[in-house]
Amino acid sequence: MVAIASVRVFKDLLLLLLAMFLCSVVLFNEPSEMLALFEGRPADVFVLVGIILASFLVVHIIVHYLAPSRNAGVLGLAISLLVASNMTFFIYWQTDLFERLEEMIPVLLCLFGLNHTLWLLFMANWRKIPGLVHRVVIVGNGQLAEDMKLLAAQSGGRYEFKDYVECLSGEFADPVAQVENPTYRILEAAQRAKASKIVVSLTERREAFPLQEILNCKLSGIEVLEAPEFYERVNRKLMLEKITPSWFIFAKGFKIIGIRRFIKRALDVILSLAGIIIVSPILPLVMIGIKLDSPGPVLFKQIRVGKGDKDFIIYKFRSMRQDAEKGSGAVWARENDNRVTRFGRFLRKSRIDEIPQLFNVLMGSMSLVGPRPERPEFVRDLKKIVPYYAERHFVKPGITGWAQVCYPYGASVEDAFEKLRYDMYYIKNYSLWFDFKIMFKTISVMLKKMGR
Repeated sequence: MVAIASVRVFKDLLLLLLAMFLCSVVLFNEPSEMLALFEGRPADVFVLVGIILASFLVVHIIVHYLAPSRNAGVLGLAISLLVASNMTFFIYWQTDLFERLEEMIPVLLCLFGLNHTLWLLFMANWRKIPGLVHRVVIVGNGQLAEDMKLLAAQSGGRYEFKDYVECLSGEFADPVAQVENPTYRILEAAQRAKASKIVVSLTERREAFPLQEILNCKLSGIEVLEAPEFYERVNRKLMLEKITPSWFIFAKGFKIIGIRRFIKRALDVILSLAGIIIVSPILPLVMIGIKLDSPGPVLFKQIRVGKGDKDFIIYKFRSMRQDAEKGSGAVWARENDNRVTRFGRFLRKSRIDEIPQLFNVLMGSMSLVGPRPERPEFVRDLKKIVPYYAERHFVKPGITGWAQVCYPYGASVEDAFEKLRYDMYYIKNYSLWFDFKIMFKTISVMLKKMGR
């Protein structure tokens, strides 16, 4: 909720600034005249902006929860404008604020409402705008083609399934015939559907790959994707079960080297130091809470597998009973795990138990962002069962990661495989911007107390 509210306030602020600029055009000869009107009365401007933004945010939250519907945006806009105009009038009536802005405020509110209306129309109809939605033609056979159809339908409107061209095994057995007597059914289907992408999804590839037809489409300006790449773009994770070792070799990405590695390490040091300084006032309270809740040490130390398959000691605030694994050995942590203490449950939900890992980052055994490190006992088994699991150890493990913000807490081999899809996507598409995106999403998760 906090993250959504922040995004909405930022969007409203941009629309309000645009309304101010349009207001300067409508009422004044040039923007400098409007700035001169504001000169000497910054309180008026700050109060006005605060009233408008607060009115729109509060009304949006109330309408969203009390009357969620397709028309909630229009209803919320009308109520927000009414609330903002009445509040500004009441303050103007009771104080000396807005005395020089009487003519401007109604025009500003009207223009702000107009900007919001145009935004609502855009959000309701953006899928109809050419180029914003990618029309897709699926070329293939079997279950893989069916999966890609479903994937396009579940892409949140980013991709639209338009047509399916089936390629049967043996249909393209003669490569010479494809060149001498080319057919254009796939190209015609794509052009008829005005498709921008063709997704090749062949469960059975033997003599079923339409090489010449796909080449015709490629040379006609239509992007050609294989199923794993389409899956990656839609889900932002890798389709590991359909990927071969050669794909890893020739695929773009997987570059955390040189200057990127140096900048990543520099940011790790700077941000972890800043984090330690910021949270230091609450650390004594956390330690007291752990001691009062259950007997045992404050810190919990455990061996994990890091970069290059090297073991290291990870530090956490203890959230389980001291004898949590006595008699059972290493087992997956579960949701509503009865080994977790009362205070430990709060620590895990808020992710406060992870704070001591900032010292792991300072020492260089971990990064702020990366795949979560697993225990050696689990890693040995997962390497035998999960394909490409060892490849996640070519980068430093992280306090948070793409899998942590996209997937619930994992407690099985199946969960480990699913999280690996996200980890490998992160390693393939690494960038500093991606790291910051993950950090912001992590803060959102912490504020929602979604951690387990």
